[in-house]
Amino acid sequence: MGGNSPCASCKLLRRRCAKDCVFAPYFPSDDPHKFAIVHKVFGASNVSKMLQELSVHQRADAVSSLVYEANARMRDPVYGCVGAISYLQNQVSQLQMQLAVAQAEILCIQMQNEPVMPTPQMDPEDDKSFLLQNNLPQYLNFASSSNVIHDSLKRESIFGDIVS
Repeated sequence: MGGNSPCASCKLLRRRCAKDCVFAPYFPSDDPHKFAIVHKVFGASNVSKMLQELSVHQRADAVSSLVYEANARMRDPVYGCVGAISYLQNQVSQLQMQLAVAQAEILCIQMQNEPVMPTPQMDPEDDKSFLLQNNLPQYLNFASSSNVIHDSLKRESIFGDIVS
């Protein structure tokens, strides 16, 4: 309790803020929305029990996590922060794919610009040498990576409003 002003939780719950109030250090009176959203999602009693079970040095991190999860639950009641994490993992995967395509295109261009050197006679039975000698350039002739970029931008995500 800071001075005579009750903490945000006691103010919202309309009760007297005791000196040993478990909420006071983490929900100051100047930020009532922080407790209001946590209370709406988890309930004051549950949050109080969680905080009392933790050691004092772990409580600030727990409150931070509760506030983050409560905000995520308000935006997406079904998946919460897991939905945001899934969206971001999907985005990373798409970007890794685009990077791989761009690297393959660079390799293809580099191979096309290098002077052709005579290759030693290779045994056609050796699949790897046959592929390198005869067919590799056709496998590296990808469509432009801009198609991949445009296709991924056209896709809509149900989490588009969480992360832009």
